[in-house]
Amino acid sequence: MGSIGIFDSGYGGLTILEGIRHRLPQYDYIYLGDNARAPYGTRSFDVVYEFTLQAVKKLFSLSCPLVILGCNTASAKALRSIQQNYLPDHAPDRRVLGVIRPTAEIVGQLSHTKHIGVLATEGTIKSQSYNLEIEKLHPGTTVVGQACPMWVPLVENNEFDKPGADYFVKDSLDKLMAQDPLIDTIILGCTHYPLLLNKINLYLPPHVKVIPQGRYIATSLADYLQRHPEMEQRLTQGGTCQYFTSESSTKFRQSATLFLQEEITAQRITLGD
Repeated sequence: MGSIGIFDSGYGGLTILEGIRHRLPQYDYIYLGDNARAPYGTRSFDVVYEFTLQAVKKLFSLSCPLVILGCNTASAKALRSIQQNYLPDHAPDRRVLGVIRPTAEIVGQLSHTKHIGVLATEGTIKSQSYNLEIEKLHPGTTVVGQACPMWVPLVENNEFDKPGADYFVKDSLDKLMAQDPLIDTIILGCTHYPLLLNKINLYLPPHVKVIPQGRYIATSLADYLQRHPEMEQRLTQGGTCQYFTSESSTKFRQSATLFLQEEITAQRITLGD
């Protein structure tokens, strides 16, 4: 018996946690942010895998039978390897899920033109994970990606709603739409980006839909638990949430309020074997 673990390299996964807790408030949750080593977006596949596996092991040690990688970069660069290479031999009774497939599943139903844009970190765009997953699930769909290197720093430095953010938001959106003017649906493929949603909507044509992930990941998780009662029965239902960070707990608490709009307490832990 245990909690649902949610991991992110930093704070962005809090938008996933918020969506899940809104939909499934009855369960207990543990959030782990590797804030000391964030961001993961520009790191190599090997390093992202190493760091993500350390976090997954930590959440397993905290009695989480189910872990959600609320980080797009970790989902793109580490999830498959963890599922195929680590779990079968080391934790066959545990499960690790990501955020890319659930998002890819829903996006094909939302796009009319079958032209989809992805805004994400450099690492997620280079991995082509969204392209591969969407084209596999929805053949004939065109997927175009645009890296937004300044967007995470804008959010992490609490500049996301300031006038200075407008240039960087508009620049990335213009580059994306220039690649494919037929795009009618855009995935926010980084969990920090929903905080920029007000500015994003300012610079997009009104017919273009923007998909923040939290709501859809929550729907997907609810469906998963319904289809896997053996996992659902292992989850405790106390409606609690604990927060852990590899950085200063005070710093985490201050920044987390941007994402959650509520006061929390956090505990500092060390990641690594």
